[in-house]
Amino acid sequence: QVQLQESGPGLVKPSQTLSLTCTVSGGSVTTNSYYWMWIRQPPGKGLEWMGAIDYRGRLTYNSSLKGRTSISRDTSKNQFTLQLSSVTPEDTAVYYCARAERPVVTSKDDRGTSWGQGTQVTVSS
Repeated sequence: QVQLQESGPGLVKPSQTLSLTCTVSGGSVTTNSYYWMWIRQPPGKGLEWMGAIDYRGRLTYNSSLKGRTSISRDTSKNQFTLQLSSVTPEDTAVYYCARAERPVVTSKDDRGTSWGQGTQVTVSS
């Protein structure tokens, strides 16, 4: 019954920081054994796992993003957030938040993973 909802601006200027929030209902970001993650899909490309925070607050990131990713959580609001710094037009993508039983997810066919609906973020040129 868990539901996830992404929110944030749909347009970000180059060099600025992309900030998105995932609001969770029907579950808790502190519930034992779950991983809460951000995944994006650029147009015409596959899914790219960006990073995750687990139920204890431990963080993992995709090193291919060159340290630009920061994930945090607000347990009082049952939210977790994404910040992607120094964005370029290549960061244009649909951004998803998700809850999974594994720390890394790269396919929507992964069983047991709950997804937000995704939100389009465009970095202007």
